[in-house]
Amino acid sequence: MSAYYHDSAAALLVDGNIVAAAQEERFTRKKHDAGFPLHAIEYCLGEAGLDLVDIDHVVFYDKPLIKFERLLETYLAYAPKGWRSFLAAMPVWLKEKLYLKSTLKTELSEMGECDKQDLPQLLFAGHHQSHAASAFYPSPFEQAAVLCLDGVGEWATTTAWQGNGPKLTPLWEIDFPHSLGLLYSAFTYYTGFKVNSGEYKLMGLAPYGEPKYRDLILDNLMDLKEDGTFRLDMDYFNYCTGLTMTNKKFDELFGAPPRQPETDLQQREMDIAASIQVVTEEVVLRLAKSLHAETGERNLCLAGGVALNCVANGKLVRQSPFDEIWVQPAAGDAGGALGAALVARHIYEEESRTVNGGDSMAGSYLGPCYKTENIRNTLDAIGAVYEEVPDEVIYDQLAEILEGENVIGWFQGRMEFGPRALGGRSIIGDPRSAKMQSVMNLKIKYRESFRPFAPSVLAEHVEDYFDHKGTSPYMLIVADVKEDLRIPMSCDEEKLFGIEKLNVKRSTLPAITHVDYSARIQTVHESTNPRYHKLISAFKERTGCGVLVNTSFNVRGEPIVCTPEDAYRCFMRTEMDYLVLENCVLRKSDQPAWEDDGSWRDEFELD
Repeated sequence: MSAYYHDSAAALLVDGNIVAAAQEERFTRKKHDAGFPLHAIEYCLGEAGLDLVDIDHVVFYDKPLIKFERLLETYLAYAPKGWRSFLAAMPVWLKEKLYLKSTLKTELSEMGECDKQDLPQLLFAGHHQSHAASAFYPSPFEQAAVLCLDGVGEWATTTAWQGNGPKLTPLWEIDFPHSLGLLYSAFTYYTGFKVNSGEYKLMGLAPYGEPKYRDLILDNLMDLKEDGTFRLDMDYFNYCTGLTMTNKKFDELFGAPPRQPETDLQQREMDIAASIQVVTEEVVLRLAKSLHAETGERNLCLAGGVALNCVANGKLVRQSPFDEIWVQPAAGDAGGALGAALVARHIYEEESRTVNGGDSMAGSYLGPCYKTENIRNTLDAIGAVYEEVPDEVIYDQLAEILEGENVIGWFQGRMEFGPRALGGRSIIGDPRSAKMQSVMNLKIKYRESFRPFAPSVLAEHVEDYFDHKGTSPYMLIVADVKEDLRIPMSCDEEKLFGIEKLNVKRSTLPAITHVDYSARIQTVHESTNPRYHKLISAFKERTGCGVLVNTSFNVRGEPIVCTPEDAYRCFMRTEMDYLVLENCVLRKSDQPAWEDDGSWRDEFELD
């Protein structure tokens, strides 16, 4: 399990097989929920038909005593600065986190309704060890180099490993406070977005700007070596000693204080986003080249929050010396739960590892699923109006609905593990529609207009639409839309800056083409998601287009939906046209009146 920092989660291995994994936020409806993952654990046990006492080991993804050591040493190093944040942090540590072993045993015994002495053995894995295990062991490679980059674990912020069969050997690390993840988060904070959730917005904003501040960053904030290792100049940052990420010296360097959240974005923020994105890509690429030279491995595995930067991943695919790259789909702290279980399996227990030519994540469809009977009972209780459509008809019917520029809430099979919706809990639409991007952003997701949407493409046809060879099943690689699908810009359009670029039609698939002609692609495979594959195939047969728009089934600030009730509620609160729950098809105009004063938006803290 992972818990108590952000993105709590649980994962279950049975005989080395990943049986279930889920984030606590999906059950509690609190985004990035950091609490004890009670519901996630109960789901995992229920999926396997087990009780807690049947489990051999419970493994925590972090070593809290080492993290506390880092906290104390940091405060001592910077004293007397940081007194306020020290006072804020200590009560939580002294009451809860310092005694985590006891806290976990209490929570587990209450959950399992058993005495503490009857609990499974409790183990602790290192934070980056958990990340590395989650990256390597489920990968399709017998051998690989492993690179983990995040904010900070106990001490490490960047680690390199070498995996071979069941062995995972640490090579080197960069320690706190020198952190690529925290550097990116500092710019997330400075541009007015929320740390630990707004980083992907910064990445999406970058193509609207020019990297004018790249040299300023490299000349002042960071000492970047040729091999990719780096040190930050802490005079510009506040995260060691204060309650913010940056300080007045940082403001002076960039000529202004941080942008206030929810205020209008200016060209300056776009240029800053472009600059830190370019620097991040440069660091990651240099580190990868160094790791390749050091290990001689042909394959690279990635995990940690920085591994969710799919633009940097795309650059690695195209420019790094590695033949193959695999990214853990739950690369952040939630995936640490799975990594911790894998540490117990292969490192503590020294069990062997089998590689079968593909990864062992089952498409990342590891969460709950609901049978049509359950869905029918839920809809009847709500008073919803629906039609049950058999498989032999439903795909052609939905393809026609999508062709009519309707937006569909698509709820099928098992929920995804990780931050991306992959056709299990998705909102989908026609990528050829010029209005789809703005409709989905403003009327359905209720989020910033600049944010791009991703394409789901039939795996066997990915090269027809994108400059990408191979697979990208987890929506973690950005590639360019093919040249022959692009629409050349006019002279006047070429002169546009920033957000003005948004409404320029860039390709014959405008809803998924970002302003720099890129797209964050998901290849859909018949073997892992046959229903979604059949739907896209039916859409291709009808329209000639083997691509759909795919965004997560939620509104801004809300976790992705988990249950049929969650899906219906989100459907009725937004301007989605249809909802498809397995074989049950609901049309918005047929539904009974929905009592809604808009106050529900206050339930979700804006991300």
